[in-house]
Amino acid sequence: MSNILYCQPMQEIDAYGFPQFQTLDHQLCYSNINHGKSSFLNYSTLESSPSSGLYTLFNSPSFNFSPDGSPTSQQESHSIKNYGSPMSLSCVSDDVNELRHKLRELESVMLGPDSDVLENYESGLQGDIDITSPDIDSWRQIIEPIPRKRDLKQVLIACAKSISENDRFTAERWMAQLRQMVSVSGEPIERLGAYVLEGLVARMTSCGTLKCKEPASAELLSYMHILYEVCPYFKFGYMSANGAIAEAMKDENRVHIIDFQIGQGSQWVTLIQAFAARPGGPPHIRITGIDDPASAYARGGGLNIVGLRLSKLAKSFKVPFEFHCGGKSASEVQVENLGIRPGETVAANFAFVLHSMPDESVSTRNDRDRLLRLVKSLSPKVVTLVEQESNTNTAAFFPRFKEALNYYAAMFESIDATLPRSLKERINVEQHCLARDVVNVIACEGNERVERHEVLGKWKSRFRMAGFTPYPLSSLVNATIKTLLESYSDKYRLVERDGALYLGWMNQDLVASCAWK
Repeated sequence: MSNILYCQPMQEIDAYGFPQFQTLDHQLCYSNINHGKSSFLNYSTLESSPSSGLYTLFNSPSFNFSPDGSPTSQQESHSIKNYGSPMSLSCVSDDVNELRHKLRELESVMLGPDSDVLENYESGLQGDIDITSPDIDSWRQIIEPIPRKRDLKQVLIACAKSISENDRFTAERWMAQLRQMVSVSGEPIERLGAYVLEGLVARMTSCGTLKCKEPASAELLSYMHILYEVCPYFKFGYMSANGAIAEAMKDENRVHIIDFQIGQGSQWVTLIQAFAARPGGPPHIRITGIDDPASAYARGGGLNIVGLRLSKLAKSFKVPFEFHCGGKSASEVQVENLGIRPGETVAANFAFVLHSMPDESVSTRNDRDRLLRLVKSLSPKVVTLVEQESNTNTAAFFPRFKEALNYYAAMFESIDATLPRSLKERINVEQHCLARDVVNVIACEGNERVERHEVLGKWKSRFRMAGFTPYPLSSLVNATIKTLLESYSDKYRLVERDGALYLGWMNQDLVASCAWK
């Protein structure tokens, strides 16, 4: 994720020690949650399934939608299909083999080639299933290919509703159908559905993490870079934030920028370049960086790596520069960690970070509002906010689920417009940069749920309560971002509303940016 006036390729600054690509600062949810254990069953999607856990699923009716949208069992339907004579062994074998193949595809992508999940699952299949059972027609209904792609979103919602109503029996049957409808290499909703299903399974089994192997740090950095390049969301956020800072600091001689999630530091590359070209010469710039675990892992070290890179870049452009390590996470930072000095004009940057700060609904400590009050006490000249435009903070599970489903469906569709579905890197990008967030929103509650987004209206209320007033964004920022979007799909849209900028995909707002003082 990066930058203002995004015009100079990163290759031109490779000599200054930056990696050969820019990267996202977007916080990934590498949850440190203790894995809970299900007291009832394990699901075959990503975990081994004992035969006892599969038996009731195989011998249960499949579900359909009634005219009013509610689930009905096959026994309740007036249009029961009569298959006549019992199904042959070869038919069952073909269906089971097809199911195994689909599970192997999903497992190999999400868990790696050395997983024993499928072997355990096959053991379950060979255990207690009686292929001569009178209920075999119901089993066949479940495992046969389901040509209902247009209904996948409805089935996901129906499953979530069953979970919200503590109807485990019905939810398990929806999950059985969903396993035949999702694919990590299919259409956008099918790909998203695979991770949403994992979130639903994790919620039912009290295991709130995505089951996938963590990539090496260099690999994660490359996936973050790909997402940064193929989607304009992060460039939009950083360009708008940097534009506000450049405008506010155009007459200042000593500038102190506090970045509450600095990531790889790439956001500040073009801002340093812009200050270098300022009429009258550049100001003295000092950047204080606050770290986060995901970024530290991706870069393979501490903030000193970021400081060295930015220092080399600034020196090459003859910009007076200092870097200061904050030393704490954003939720723990205090004024003394920020290295405030007299005579410096302060700018604070909150790009894709505040949503991960717990608020009053999680803890009486309320780090979200505490951090805003702390920054206000510094009397900053400008404060920038960039956040995902989604309402998943205090909403109950079911409305939160629907909100997240619509939001990430738009994001997966936008990725589909750029990256081929068969591209292995696309699967890795979606799995390691987005899927963890999806699972965290769906599966977790309390302190374990770190993805707690709010719409801009709520952020405005928080900033006003902390004593801030709006800082209008320059029309030049708007024009620059419009130029950026010309390089992407025409389905992206930029809207200026109430002093803020919104970037969306078709009719779905995805990222909002604004500034305060």
